[in-house]
Amino acid sequence: MRRRAVLTAAVLAAGCLLTTNAPPAVAAPGAPVAGPSSAAACDTPATHEIAEVQGPGDTTPLAGQTVRVDGVVTGDFQRTDQLSGFFVQDPTPDADPATSDGLFVFSTMETKVGDRVLVTGRAVEFNGLTELSPVTAVDVCGTGTIQPAGYDLPRADGVTFERNENTLVTFPQRLTATEHFQLGRFGEVTVSAQGRLFQPTDRSGVTQAGNDRRRLLVDDGSTRQNPPTVPYTSPQALRLGDTVTGLTGVLHYGFNLYRLQPTEPVTFTRSNPRPAAPPAVGGNVRVASFNTLNWFTTLGSRSATTAVERDRQLAKLVGALTGLNADVVGLMEVENNGDVALGELVSALNAKVGAGTYAWIKHPLPGTDQIHVALIYKAKNVRPVGAAKSSAEPVFERPPLVQTFMRKRASVPFTVIVNHFKSKSCGDATGADADQGDGQGCWNARRQTQAAAIVRLSTKVLNPLVLGDLNSYSEEDPIKVLERGGLAGQTERFVPQAQRYSYVFDGQAGELDHMLAGRLLSHMVAGASIWHINSDEPLILDYNTEFNPPALYAPDAYRSSDHDPVVVGLRLPGV
Repeated sequence: MRRRAVLTAAVLAAGCLLTTNAPPAVAAPGAPVAGPSSAAACDTPATHEIAEVQGPGDTTPLAGQTVRVDGVVTGDFQRTDQLSGFFVQDPTPDADPATSDGLFVFSTMETKVGDRVLVTGRAVEFNGLTELSPVTAVDVCGTGTIQPAGYDLPRADGVTFERNENTLVTFPQRLTATEHFQLGRFGEVTVSAQGRLFQPTDRSGVTQAGNDRRRLLVDDGSTRQNPPTVPYTSPQALRLGDTVTGLTGVLHYGFNLYRLQPTEPVTFTRSNPRPAAPPAVGGNVRVASFNTLNWFTTLGSRSATTAVERDRQLAKLVGALTGLNADVVGLMEVENNGDVALGELVSALNAKVGAGTYAWIKHPLPGTDQIHVALIYKAKNVRPVGAAKSSAEPVFERPPLVQTFMRKRASVPFTVIVNHFKSKSCGDATGADADQGDGQGCWNARRQTQAAAIVRLSTKVLNPLVLGDLNSYSEEDPIKVLERGGLAGQTERFVPQAQRYSYVFDGQAGELDHMLAGRLLSHMVAGASIWHINSDEPLILDYNTEFNPPALYAPDAYRSSDHDPVVVGLRLPGV
C-alpha cells in the first residue's frame, strides 16, 4: 500500500500570523484532537527545529528519538485513501541549504493547511523518507503562511531533491508529460523540462543522467489503486507531449522516487492533440509497419481473456488499419495459429472497408514462437510477384517474411521484408547476450546477428524494404549493421526529429519500429511518417476491461497497441 512523507519545523517567528487565544477543542476520550489546542499545550515548546530532524544527509540523525517540532501545515493528505498524514514546514528556515525545512507527519489528528502546529512524535526513516511516526500530539496553536519556493528543472549535476524533501515548491516553467504508464493505476504522471525525454541510444546528445535531472514524477496524494475516476482524462485523456505550467505542491519521497504531491489544481494544456490520420507521405503505393500488441484469437493466452476483450481489441486494430489505408502492411505479434488470427483480422478489416479489399500472404516458415510476422495487402492496388520466402537461419525466433510486390500498373517491383527481432528483456541471456550496461539491453548480440542475416537476405531480392519492430533504437548496433549493409532509414530522412519515435519505455521515447530501403528504392521513397496513435495515449484506453473505466473505451485507433505504426510512400513508375 502506498504511503507518505514527513517534515519538522522550528518555532514560527516574524511573517507568520499566529492566533493562540482560541478555546480548547472538545473531543471524546481517546479521539484525535481537533481544532485549536489549549494554551497549556501550545506553551510546551519545540525541542528541535525541523532542519535538525532532517539533518544534512539522506537520513535523520535523530532516528528513534521523540521530538517536538513547530511548523505550518502546507499539505493535508489525512484521509485514509490518501497518505494518512500532513506536511509541515518551518517558516523560519535555517541557513543551511543542505537541510530540508519540511517534515511529513504520519497522523490523522485533524488539522488543515495554514495551521501553525506543534507536533510531538518519533523521528523515523520510512522507506527513505524522514517523518514523524507514531505521533502523540498535534497542537494547533495559530495560523501561518508558507510561500512555495521556486524550483527550475533540470536539477544541477549531482543535486537531488533531498534538500527540498517535504517542502512546498513551485515549478514556474513549462513542463511536458513524458510518461503516464501508471496513470490509471496510481494517478502518476512524469513530466520533464525542455520537452519530452528520448532514449539515449535513439539519438546523439542524449544521456541518461541528463534525462534524470530533467524529470519530475507528479503523484495524486492518494493510496487508491485503479480508481473509477482517473486524473487528467476529462474532457479528454492526457497525451504525452501535453504541457503544464506552474506545478505547485510538496516534494515527497516514496517507492524509491521523489514525487510532487500537488497542493493546487493541475491543468494540462493539450499541446499534442490527437492526429486524425497519418501525416501525408505522397507516392502511389503506401507501405506500413504495425506491431499489433499480441493479436490473439485464443483467449487467456497473451492478450484478451474474454470474448468481449477480444472484440474490443479487434475493433481498435481495425480502426488503426483503416486509418493507415496502406496498400501493404507488415504486421508483428500476430498469433501463430495457422493464420486463424490473421484471417479473422483481415475479415473484420474487409467488413469495414469493403469485401475483398485486403488479402494476406501465407508465411512459408512462421516458426514455433507463439507470435509471428504477417503481411496483408490491397489486392486491387498491388499484386504479389513470385512465392513468399523466409529464412531458415536458426538465429531467428520469429523468421522474417519476404514478399515481392508490383503495383498493378507498375514496372518496378519492390520486396517487403517483415521482421520482429529479439526483444530486450533478459530472460536467460548470458555472455555477449547479457546486458552490457551500454543502454542496449539484453540480446543485443543476437539482434546484431539477426540484422546481418537480413542484410544477406536483402542482397538476394529486388528493391528491398526492410520493416518491422527491430527492438533496437536508431543509434544501436543492429541498426548500424543494417545501414552498413546498404539499407537507409526512411524516417530519419523525412520525419522531424521531435516526432521521430514509435514507443515509450520508462518515460523515454524512441524508435523501435523502422523502415529501411535499399539504395535504388530509396530514390523512389516520396515520404515517411509515424502515426502517433498509441505511444502517446494512456494505457487505460486500451481494450482491457479489468481496471479500465468503461467510459474511456472507444472502438477507434487510439491505444490499439503500444507501438505507433510507420508509413512510407513509394513513387513507383508505371503506365
